[in-house]
Amino acid sequence: MDAILRFLIGGLVVSVFAILGDMIKPESLGGVFAAAPTIAFATLSLTLHKHGAAYIAIEARSMVAGAIAFFVYACCVSFILVRWRPKSLMAAITLMPVWFATAAAIWALWLRR
Repeated sequence: MDAILRFLIGGLVVSVFAILGDMIKPESLGGVFAAAPTIAFATLSLTLHKHGAAYIAIEARSMVAGAIAFFVYACCVSFILVRWRPKSLMAAITLMPVWFATAAAIWALWLRR
């Protein structure tokens, strides 16, 4: 039953975010609205039903921390690509420790109890 609800919620929210993505320029930025927010929304909705608001507050905070860590990583990759023009895959793989280190720092400073 959870899988069906996740599918329905995800499908509805994907459609809404896809419409938002089409309205945003440049279109390459529109893809940001297609996947991650819908999965997060569906997951939080189902988790709220099962575990309550206090539990999803922790989950949502963790999602925000992950998004911040990814943003720092994406900024670093973008900077390296523009500055030195290496192969995209090489820059993305080489800078993954930045993502992990940022996530670990956020966890240590904000999420750890």
